Amino acid sequence: MDSAEADTLIGMTAVQGKQQLVTDATLNPVVAGVLADVGEREAQIPFKEIKARSRSMPETRDVRAALLGPGCGVIVEIKRTSPVFGPTGVIDSMAHLAAEIEAGGAALIACQTERLRFDGSLNDMDEARNATSLPMVCRDVIVDPYQIHEARCYGADMVPLQVGLLEQARLESLLDRVESLGMVAMAEVRTVEEADRALRAGASVIGVNSWTFDTNDLNREAFGEIEPGLPESVLRISLGGVRNARDLISAASTGADAVLAGEAVMTSANVTAATRRLVAAGQHPACPSR
Repeated sequence: MDSAEADTLIGMTAVQGKQQLVTDATLNPVVAGVLADVGEREAQIPFKEIKARSRSMPETRDVRAALLGPGCGVIVEIKRTSPVFGPTGVIDSMAHLAAEIEAGGAALIACQTERLRFDGSLNDMDEARNATSLPMVCRDVIVDPYQIHEARCYGADMVPLQVGLLEQARLESLLDRVESLGMVAMAEVRTVEEADRALRAGASVIGVNSWTFDTNDLNREAFGEIEPGLPESVLRISLGGVRNARDLISAASTGADAVLAGEAVMTSANVTAATRRLVAAGQHPACPSR
């Protein structure tokens, strides 16, 4: 099937697919909210147009090179609020915040673009990316092909796919689509079973999220439970629960190539200094390099 035929098939099945997702999402208001937002944006810019725009974007930044630097890399997550910790404080400028994080030595920046729980937007990511040379992660609940092309249009270099929310065929399809645009797909998992599904789908970057999706409980054992089953070729990212340098070193010593830290930086009075402390911890002898 060529690209044109694939797009025709997408157009014919998009409504049916969204309806099925909405049906499945009746037990998950977050997914339902995300789909409602996507529907509104797609009504303004049709899929065919957003796809064409995404294909004309400049080349992506090298996520893998950033993650394969010495020691344990630091991905700083920027967000306006969170369902666990509440508002992170007043953000006057996403551009200024991104520049401060880059000055602290972070490997990547992850921007929360989900509106419902994080009060985020794609414009936030676009503003942050334009102010830095670091690769950008679009932190959102990605369940539809439209979102992938949209993320590329706003400067995403890596896109997470929530394995627990996607049936296998859709997971594989979305993963292929992410990588066809030159971005890196990070399969986001919370259980051993989800990690196995991610590997079957062909994921080469796996992020282990210590926060449960529905209840926002923290499972500090998640990474240690899942990491032993991952092949050496897979890049491992620990998502959540990194509050300080000790947490980072603990994650790295159990196999994390990088960690994602949010509140540890976002709630600091000095973003650059807080980032620098974590980056320095990532060079500790207990943090092996690839």
